[in-house]
Formats: sequence, structure tokens, C-alpha cells
Amino acid sequence: MRIAGVELSADLRLESVEWAKLPGERLREAGRNARLGVHGKYPEPPVAVVRIGGIVGFGLSFIRKETAEGMIGTPVYEFFEENGAVKEPYRSLEFPLLDWLGKAAGKPVYDLFRRADAPSAADGVRIPCYDTSLYFDDLHMEDDPAAAEWMRREAEEGKSLGHRHFKIKVGRGARWMDPAAGLKRDIAVIRAVAEVAGPEGKVMIDANNGYTLNQLKEVLRQTPDLYWVEEAFHEDRVLYEDLREWMAKHDIRAMIADGEGDASPHLMDWAQAGVVDVVQYDIIVPGFSAWLGIGAKLDQCGVLSAPHSYGTIIGNYVGGHLAGAIRGFQFVEWDEGDAAGVDRSAYRVEDGAVTIPNLPGFGLGLDLERFAKERAASGWRIG
Repeated sequence: MRIAGVELSADLRLESVEWAKLPGERLREAGRNARLGVHGKYPEPPVAVVRIGGIVGFGLSFIRKETAEGMIGTPVYEFFEENGAVKEPYRSLEFPLLDWLGKAAGKPVYDLFRRADAPSAADGVRIPCYDTSLYFDDLHMEDDPAAAEWMRREAEEGKSLGHRHFKIKVGRGARWMDPAAGLKRDIAVIRAVAEVAGPEGKVMIDANNGYTLNQLKEVLRQTPDLYWVEEAFHEDRVLYEDLREWMAKHDIRAMIADGEGDASPHLMDWAQAGVVDVVQYDIIVPGFSAWLGIGAKLDQCGVLSAPHSYGTIIGNYVGGHLAGAIRGFQFVEWDEGDAAGVDRSAYRVEDGAVTIPNLPGFGLGLDLERFAKERAASGWRIG
């Protein structure tokens, strides 16, 4: 049977599933955003390992033990659509299965799904990425210039790691500061980070629905060169259309991006109607396979794709594999950090882009002994 052009034996079945939380560590503690408190420095990405026909696949997974029990012995062809997408009932194991499929094919996941006119991973594919680590790390400071300098230094740190594009959390006045003072601080920070990015870098803002329409307009008046504004307020077609009309009047070309959080069920319709420019559903939920269909629809109507990926560390390394399938793919969202036992050394961020490794699967390594240790502490094994 052929899956994504790979000939697979009909006898192959899922032999075992292991699951554990891996200790992770970010470069620095991630602070607050407009809604939530401190995000912390030590995420624990949940990882599953599958074994099929002597090949190991692994990746992010929130699968429950009882769900995994029901999958043991399932023929491998049941998991996949003919094009290689994971069928919806099995998407709690989506990333381990896709990693396995790439390894079975001897190809990067990127190459399993790329368009005929997209370059292959063997050609040295580089996908634009942005530093997403600029949270409200300045709230302990009373002085706006000092706070802006603090955030500038964080952006400089990202630049030293190869980033040229930055997304900044804004909306300090929604919860953590006086509204007027918070807006003033947001603007000061945007200007400081824009200086680090320079004329070639792209700067985005993400308000986590913490702005009003008029607050966003004031930010855009004072920082008109933003690349996009993300989740400025909860999705509302009336407000979006007002914003578009106002931006056109003032020759402001920032794009409207949305979809990361509790997105409106009408978002895709609004995107197809030209009200939203960039759609950002999460890479984990609804997931990679769902994004193959979402991205194809967005390509048809000229809307851009930028899957959200934050908080799992390993999410950094899966989003870029969609770029070969989606013509309008914009950026990999990059949350710098490491997870215990995961070798991500094949990925390089240089000059604002990440290189997709020409390695099977997602191009990550896993220390199985270290994983077994973490599984004994926090997880389980079936099969």
C-alpha cells in the first residue's frame, strides 16, 4: 500500500506507545502577557514514542493511556490518508506517526508534503522564523525608557541567536498597568525592538485580545510600520472592517492576523472575504494534518498562513515542515529552549530563517535511555 508515495507493507502494525513529560528549559523566563501571568522558564513538553516495524517515531502528544491502548495492533495504513495526513481519530499521535512515516520513507516530513514547485530539503530549504520570546519582562520597572532598554536587550539577545524578525507582546494596560501608562509603555517597547530589527526585519505585535479598537489605532499611529497586528481584540468582523477602512485612509499597511486562541468559527469565512490577512491556528491543535487542508484553502484565496506554536519547545521543529505544502506560509514561531534528551542540533537559525534538516522524519534525535528515565518518573508504556 502506498502512503504519501511510500510503499508500506500491509502487515505493519502499531507495536507500542510510550509517553512521558520531558523537562524543558527556555533561554530565560517568559513573563506575562495581556491576559496571563508569568509563563515560566521550565515547560514540560509531553512526548510519545511509537514503534512500528522496528522503526521509532516520536513527537509531541497529549494522548491518554486508555486511548493508546485502543490503538495497539492497528494496521499502519489505518492511521494515514493516502496523501500522508494522519486521519482525525488518530491525531493524538499525529507527530510521532508523521516522524515515523518520514523515517520509513527516508525523507524529511517536509518532502513528504511539499508542492511540486517547492524546493526539496536537499536543496537547503530555509524558512523565515521570528523570535516570540518578548513578553512583559519589564513590569518591575517604573521608568519607560529603562523598560524599553530592558526589552531592547532581550531583542538583541534574540538577534545574537540568528533572529531578524520579532513578535512583541503588548496590552500591558489590559490587566497589569494603568491603561494609558500601559499603552505608552507598549509603544516605547515597540520602537526599541524595531531599532534592533532594523529596516530589513519584520516586527509584529500580539495583544492577546487586550486592546480596544481605538487603542490599536493609537499604537498604529505611532508605530505605523508593523508587519502585522495579532489578536488585537477578540474576533469581530465589524471592528475588523472599521480597522481596515481606517488603515487605508492613513496608508498603514500592517496586516491583520488572528486565530491562535479561542477563534471565532467564522474566521475562515472572514479570511476568504479579505477581512483577515493572516490565519494562525495552532500547530498542535488542530494540528499538522488539519493545517494541510487549511493552508490549501487559504492559498486559494490569497490569505497567508502562520501557524501558532508556543509553549512546547518541540513545536519549533514541526511548523516549518508545512512550508513546502503551503504557498502562503509566512513564519515559524520560535520559542528558544531545550527539552531533555532531544537533539535539535540539525536545526540552525541564521539571518532570520531556520534551515529544515535533510534528515528523515522531523530531523530530531531522541536519547531513548533518557526518555525511559523520564517515562518511569512521569509516564507509561503500552505494548
